[in-house]
Amino acid sequence: MRSGGDTRHGDTRRAVIKTAALACLLTVLAGCGGPGPTKRNGTDTATAGQPASTAPTAPATTDPTRIPGLGDRWQRRIPADSRQVLAVYGESRNSARSTVALYTRQGSTRESTWDRTRAWPAHNGRKGWTPDHREGDKRSPVGVFTLSDAGGVLPDPGARLPYTRSAAFAAPRWWAKAYWHDFDYVIAIDYNRVKGTPPNDQTRPGGYAKGGGIWLHMDHGSGTSACVSLSRPAMRYLLRTLDPDRHPVVVMGDRADLKS
Repeated sequence: MRSGGDTRHGDTRRAVIKTAALACLLTVLAGCGGPGPTKRNGTDTATAGQPASTAPTAPATTDPTRIPGLGDRWQRRIPADSRQVLAVYGESRNSARSTVALYTRQGSTRESTWDRTRAWPAHNGRKGWTPDHREGDKRSPVGVFTLSDAGGVLPDPGARLPYTRSAAFAAPRWWAKAYWHDFDYVIAIDYNRVKGTPPNDQTRPGGYAKGGGIWLHMDHGSGTSACVSLSRPAMRYLLRTLDPDRHPVVVMGDRADLKS
């Protein structure tokens, strides 16, 4: 009888340990692209068969000292010393589709001009955008955020930002196969996180209710949990281009909000 009791107690302890480990992993990945309840074969039913919007021509502007498509309040939030701006133009408030464009400032003053370097189709939160992001709301936060740290499953491709390679970034294998490579490359968006730490660090200065773990990462063809996803070539280009000496930031939101 003693032997049988020990076995049962051992099984119970192992079950508790497995449950705790699973909860920890889900917390780490809560901010980024796991399959949601509206998936069919790993694809959002709301966007199935709909590719990310193709990168359009930059919005018309008569002032080359401004980032196209941004209203005054967003222009003012771009730090004066920033010479690289990644603009994420969401298709609409409730859309998971967006366009990402990289702008580089020629010069170091606010009177210097911005040139659009590259643009790519992308995805954002599967439910769209919000100015008040909350954990689990499936919407990407609207705002201006610095870009300080990078990492991923794969070796450093020549990143200028500090790069942390770790198997801990890998998506769980119970996710649909389309998501397995989402975190091969990631760039942390400095929303509710501590700059200078690996992207998967779980410290949340503003509290866990405000969410976190918001990244740029590789695209799986549909909306994310709150991150912004791009193609592998786009991620490799950004990793090799975003330069801490140029103080890169991301300006992100739906087009209507960004224009306001």
